[in-house]
Amino acid sequence: MSHEARNIQWLLQNFVEEVPGVHSVAVVSSDGLLLLTSHTEDAPITRTVPEQGRGGPARAADNGRMDLAAVVSGLASLTAGAARLMDGGPVRQTTVAMEDGMLLVTSISDGSLLGVHATADCDITVIGYHMALFVGRVGHVLTPALRTELRQALGSAG
Repeated sequence: MSHEARNIQWLLQNFVEEVPGVHSVAVVSSDGLLLLTSHTEDAPITRTVPEQGRGGPARAADNGRMDLAAVVSGLASLTAGAARLMDGGPVRQTTVAMEDGMLLVTSISDGSLLGVHATADCDITVIGYHMALFVGRVGHVLTPALRTELRQALGSAG
């Protein structure tokens, strides 16, 4: 992998490890594909997955990360559409407050997105600040070639 790709991976992992309350972080391309993800060991990405004929819950980390990318992409699209309808200008950040968690989404560059899944009691000002730092550090280097490299690296790792 290139130096830029390794640097972005390190920044994302550092984001998850250093920012209190963060469960998972995903970088998603403008077409909704997961480019990069990082999560804590106890990230609550659990889905109900049929287990050989049984319908009980099962840990599905890979599918959960892909689901986070799909949710981030869909939410960004929905809020961008709402902003157009309301003549509100470009969406800067989307925040979803749930009973047991938070989801924050912001644009990186060329339609790429940064999504953060955090605890319900997190300090969203701290997370928002670190999201802005991440975007400032990677926005200018997240070129089409680097996005392709990250997508390929993610595909070969899974």
